[in-house]
Amino acid sequence: MEDAERTQLRTVADYQFRAGAGAALFPADEAYDVDRSKSGRPRQVSTRAGRRLVSFGTDGRFTLGLAGGERLLDALEAPACRVVVGDESEPFVRDGKNVFAKFVSAVDPAVRPDDEVVVVHEDGHAIAVGRTELDAEAIHDFDTGMAVKVREGAGTPE
Repeated sequence: MEDAERTQLRTVADYQFRAGAGAALFPADEAYDVDRSKSGRPRQVSTRAGRRLVSFGTDGRFTLGLAGGERLLDALEAPACRVVVGDESEPFVRDGKNVFAKFVSAVDPAVRPDDEVVVVHEDGHAIAVGRTELDAEAIHDFDTGMAVKVREGAGTPE
């Protein structure tokens, strides 16, 4: 990956997720695979091991892959970009089922609808990534309704 492209990716990540996210997702000492459209527009960025970090949405923002979500967890201080669930919903979310508001125990107070987040178990491990349907206040206030539309679950724990 060229330095100019890495800088551009980092800028988008820092803007979308918070300062420091770009360096976490795209470290200088790591090579990536960038899948491009026929016109040359980047569509997806993956690790050399084939784990998806991010995809590019049509709105110019990133959608997180599980590998990207794990990197954000390591780099950003809690509660940034996180929605926390407990034991009751954890196995379902791991399997890719959506997160409902009544099962959320904590959420980043800056979360807005359509934000990309990492769904985390109370023990701190990433179990899924997805897009929020509600803002943080509504997630806390509602006992019904979908809080996060899960895109990718972590699958069965090792």
